[in-house]
Amino acid sequence: MIGLEDLVKDKYEKIGNHVLSPGESVGKGLTPEAAKDLGLPEGIAVAASLIDAHAGGLGVIGADVKGHNLPCENLPITARVAMICGTSSCHMGVSETPIFVPGVWGPYFSAMVPGLWLNEGGQSATGKLIDHMVRSHVAFLELQSKAAASAHSIYTYLNSHLDLIKKSLPVGFLTVDLHVWPDFHGNRSPLTDLTLKGMVVGLTLSRGLDELALIYLATIQAIALGTRHILETMQAAGHHINTLFLCGGLSKNPLFVQMHADITGKPVVLSKEVESVLVGAAILGACASGDFVSIQEAMAKMGKIGRVVQPNHEHKRFYDKKYEVFLKLVEHQREYRSIMNSF
Repeated sequence: MIGLEDLVKDKYEKIGNHVLSPGESVGKGLTPEAAKDLGLPEGIAVAASLIDAHAGGLGVIGADVKGHNLPCENLPITARVAMICGTSSCHMGVSETPIFVPGVWGPYFSAMVPGLWLNEGGQSATGKLIDHMVRSHVAFLELQSKAAASAHSIYTYLNSHLDLIKKSLPVGFLTVDLHVWPDFHGNRSPLTDLTLKGMVVGLTLSRGLDELALIYLATIQAIALGTRHILETMQAAGHHINTLFLCGGLSKNPLFVQMHADITGKPVVLSKEVESVLVGAAILGACASGDFVSIQEAMAKMGKIGRVVQPNHEHKRFYDKKYEVFLKLVEHQREYRSIMNSF
């Protein structure tokens, strides 16, 4: 026993035993005290809420895609995955029946979209990892100075620098002999191994801005390869996914978005409103207030597409080879661990 027996008394009265779906109206609306503190009308509808990542998923996954020539058009939203990409990343897919995916959380009924089962994959460090790799490089101060002089962010400057050094090659091909395994903070999905470490293969003695740009590119590719790993695991378990919907801070980086399209081979849909978590919260409120009869209707009307990024299918063979190396990296890391555990 761990001292929580009192929580089950009186039919769980202490923690509540009446469960509402996302977007349902709570109680009698805003209380007089809360209305006074917030400067809002007393009794205004209050919606049953969601965690931030799930609200972000709600804000993008159900958008009307008619006229955008996407493979998910005329299919249920179960053909889509919502990616919320920031410091870490979450991959949300829904299904009409429960699907158990190794290394991916869920299935949870009505956890994001009422009536559908949610699976949630994730990467423990994405934006945080990119920031770490860039800022810990010896050429970071040079990058910082040049970016400031050009009035650009460091990441806009790095993207431009990659375009300068790629010459006649597609920019992604610059990492033909530079590979990153991105689990510097362990693996959440699909391997669920918190003991895994980051790996970089292909370093040289070079210390300049070119090398910083390349490690930045290889890190973004590694994150996208990790997304492919998650998606393939979900699909092997029974999901049928053909389109990615991205939101969050990293979705503002065109290189990050294009690498996800190229490496997964799937189109990426970007929300018109970058702050999709706020759109998701607004959808919940609009349902609680009675403006829409269902979450699905509100998602289709309130979620708007901003831009669609198509994969470069002619690059498929290169990224298939990168993915093969990617999977070898973790296989080798586990072999090294086994060797060292036997001394």
